[in-house]
Amino acid sequence: MLRTIWIMWLCELKKFSRSRSRIIGSLGQPILFLLALGYGLGGVFQAAGQGSYLQFLAPGVIGMAIIFTSIFNGVQIIWDRRFGFLKETLVAPVSRVAIMLGRTFGGATVATLQGCIVFVLTLAFGFHPYSWAFVIPAILVMFLTASLFSAFGITVASFVTDMQGFQLVLNFLVMPMFFLSGALFPLTHIPLLLRVLATIDPLSYGVDGMRALLINAPHFGIATDVTVLLAIMIAFLSIGSYRFTKLEF
Repeated sequence: MLRTIWIMWLCELKKFSRSRSRIIGSLGQPILFLLALGYGLGGVFQAAGQGSYLQFLAPGVIGMAIIFTSIFNGVQIIWDRRFGFLKETLVAPVSRVAIMLGRTFGGATVATLQGCIVFVLTLAFGFHPYSWAFVIPAILVMFLTASLFSAFGITVASFVTDMQGFQLVLNFLVMPMFFLSGALFPLTHIPLLLRVLATIDPLSYGVDGMRALLINAPHFGIATDVTVLLAIMIAFLSIGSYRFTKLEF
């Protein structure tokens, strides 16, 4: 089982290493947000007594890169199913649960690498961590967040059979999860409805965990962030693994 997970993980990394356009394209939105919001709203944020908006925004932009990269890992499942590659994988004498885990953690590794690239990009824009000693733990939170949404994307892909259906579902989930996660605004002193939605949004805990470690400004607390992320990741891994055992062609 471990060998299967390792092979699937390496396959995902190989796809990433060959896709230079994907790496470059993934930097477009972070640059836009850092320029338009980090600098554009910096004066307003500082005038409100909240300090540097770029410092506050950077963990949210990293979270954005992670969620978009990891959740669209499910697109690969649909393409592989359409062209028959997934069938060849599933008929192999290996555990389907191991295939699910390998693809999840492989996609999470790719998303974490892109998150690290965006982190380096934020440094070029003037962001500086609260303590460099917490950068490695922050990367671990990135990986945990990426694993959660990679498992989520694969789980969604196991329920749909066409690209249009996958995109329809994600359009109603990805952007709302990003905007309601507190990536762009503090979760303090917001209306009750937004507070409730942010609390049930998994990305809120990923962004908050990175914000706690990178700028020492947690909302929920790092222990709560890690606990919630782990619990939801395990839930999606369980659902996705079950769905993989039921896939038929």
